[in-house]
Amino acid sequence: MLINEVSKITRLTKKAIEYYASQGLISPAVLENRYRDYNAQDIKKLNKISVLRKLDVCIEDIRHILNDTTNTALQSESAKKELEYQRDFQKNSLLQRLSQGTSYDEISLELRSMERNRIITDRLLEAFPGYYGRVLCMHFAQFLKEPIQTESQQIAYETVLSFLDNLPALEIPKELEEFFTESTCYIGTDQISEMDKVTKHACQNPDEFLSESKEILEQYFEYKKSDEYKNSPASKLMERMKGFNASNGYNDIFIPAMKKLSPSYAEYYQQLEDANKKLLEQYPEIEQL
Repeated sequence: MLINEVSKITRLTKKAIEYYASQGLISPAVLENRYRDYNAQDIKKLNKISVLRKLDVCIEDIRHILNDTTNTALQSESAKKELEYQRDFQKNSLLQRLSQGTSYDEISLELRSMERNRIITDRLLEAFPGYYGRVLCMHFAQFLKEPIQTESQQIAYETVLSFLDNLPALEIPKELEEFFTESTCYIGTDQISEMDKVTKHACQNPDEFLSESKEILEQYFEYKKSDEYKNSPASKLMERMKGFNASNGYNDIFIPAMKKLSPSYAEYYQQLEDANKKLLEQYPEIEQL
């Protein structure tokens, strides 16, 4: 199929089609007369590219999405777009404050905070695969809005970046990776944000949470004691993640640095620890789970 027909089918200009071919996103055959021959697979890819470009996805990210068979790249892109949307909303708020007399110096400080937020969340997405990376990215983004005001915070920021830049790759066996992908492929940024809200509410109101969730918690803990769970992919994956975090410095380097960098995260972490103590007081057996 020649480019004129492809252009009509895909509603893309010939120049756009040629550009996507030059970027290696499609690979049409070349005929003896040097015309390019596009097949059904090229058409399918071009239609995907057209949709993604209209959603403001850049060429390099489109390349990852087209080469990804697990949908992980699309899910990561969704998380990035959600954070970009939040940042655009913040920028508009800053612009309004600027128009209302807030000093340029104050706005500049907040813009630097937004840039640090972007850098850390982008690197979290790069460092941790798929769903886990999206959860960490969406979770920590909310705590990275305060400006750096002390030397200790600056050192903590540099520690966080160094940790993420030097983090070894998380290796997951193929069967666990398939389970991980299948069990999380339909969980989007909205669901992740909602789960995070529920966790924060539970930490802020642990007595209320324990009272309201007593039956569900007891069923969950019973399941975790069962051989069914212990032999499940979920259990094996959890053990691997725990081992990865314990060995790479996540608990000893990253978390302490985040607490120093972000006062709001330090406050949340203390609430989390207090809630865990109350949970252990009521269910001491879960320490062994």
